[in-house]
Amino acid sequence: MPKTGTDFFERVYQVAELIPHGRVTSYGAIANYIGSYRGARMVGWAMNKCSSWNKYIPAHRVVNSKSLLTGKHHFPGGETMKELLENEGVIVEGNQIMNFSEVFWNPSEELL
Repeated sequence: MPKTGTDFFERVYQVAELIPHGRVTSYGAIANYIGSYRGARMVGWAMNKCSSWNKYIPAHRVVNSKSLLTGKHHFPGGETMKELLENEGVIVEGNQIMNFSEVFWNPSEELL
């Protein structure tokens, strides 16, 4: 669990930094893990702002619960998020991850 006492965005980034190469998680899965059960939208805002964080955050690995690349418009160019995921072996068609159940990383299960 991310350090308590840190701000919401920092807790989100601490989890997002741990998403393994070739895996994805959802905004809601991160929110649930940090104890903000209805905070998926705020996790999305955090991902939108992560370029100002002092470390690299693999924001391309965070998608919505339906496996859609809803944050892709926050990356430079129209296909950057998709390309980054495909380079890691994630299968993406259009704006949707096709092998979502195979690559989904649930921090509540993985970070015990």
